[in-house]
Amino acid sequence: MTQPAYPLLFEPIYKEKVWGGRAMLNLGRDLPPGDIGESWELADLATTSASGGGGGVEYSAVANGPWQGQTFHDLLQAYGRTLLGDLPLNEFGQFPLLVKFLDAHADLSVQVHPSAAYAATHPDAFLKSEAWYILDRTPGSCIYKGIVQGTTPQQFREAIKDNTVEELMIKVPVEPGDCHYLPSGTCHALGAGVLAAEVQTPSDTTFRVYDWGRTGRELHIEEALACIDFGPPPEASTPTHLEGPYATIDRLVSCEYFRIDRVQVEAGMHEGLTHEQPRVWMILEGAGTISGDFGETVTLPKGRTVYLPPKLSNATLTADAAMTWLEVSFPQAQPGTLA
Repeated sequence: MTQPAYPLLFEPIYKEKVWGGRAMLNLGRDLPPGDIGESWELADLATTSASGGGGGVEYSAVANGPWQGQTFHDLLQAYGRTLLGDLPLNEFGQFPLLVKFLDAHADLSVQVHPSAAYAATHPDAFLKSEAWYILDRTPGSCIYKGIVQGTTPQQFREAIKDNTVEELMIKVPVEPGDCHYLPSGTCHALGAGVLAAEVQTPSDTTFRVYDWGRTGRELHIEEALACIDFGPPPEASTPTHLEGPYATIDRLVSCEYFRIDRVQVEAGMHEGLTHEQPRVWMILEGAGTISGDFGETVTLPKGRTVYLPPKLSNATLTADAAMTWLEVSFPQAQPGTLA
């Protein structure tokens, strides 16, 4: 490879949704017309499911530098270890992460993603564990996360018929800075008025079980009931402070698929980046630049997502203003030598 790896920015893949809105304008986005519910920031999906609103290939395209216009998927095939370090692709040969921004102008459907047991016996269904980081909300906004303990599948089925599902869902008020982990099998819904960053395993298999009276969208009641975890709801994520000499770092999520840290630095910080394994940054506040031996300086404004390959040569971050970002790392990456 003659072109050295460098920080990669991507063209957003916008998804118009019945529940979407225009709140991503607050992230500095130049949105297309319509009610935009999702911005896929980093995607490597060979197939997307009809239940998730897809039905085709979704590969992110690079937006900067010498590889501009090439897909992340093609670059991984050509320069795998250089871009991935010791991070393995998943069993389908995909990058093991899908990153989005979500704008819930209206309530999302009450839904569930396949459990491990269901996915193991249904080749067209894929595990999806996810985390939501709340960026903004209107007063009184909430999420629905899990089912009231003691509810039986039959009671839930009856509630679907009676339009009383909301009474059996656990309603959680949200504030900016909250983070919620939702493992596969958790019945959930993002409530109206919430703008969120989402980190998830690379699947869009979604089984809708209730849609707030909306018509024209398919429900998947039997599939959902086969996947819903009727046990205790997931525990709330409690941030854990990590030591960092130049930053304030809070660990928000740590699961087998990904870790999420919130990183905050002061304006004027100028420090080297020494990542041995890849990282994904979602810039939430402020602005900065990354320079190094890889070519042109990469600008990081609010609302952009950047992929940092491992061992960038002499990479240095300069914070032009106080910055906050979500840093996603990978517990499945094993230390070793880059090929």
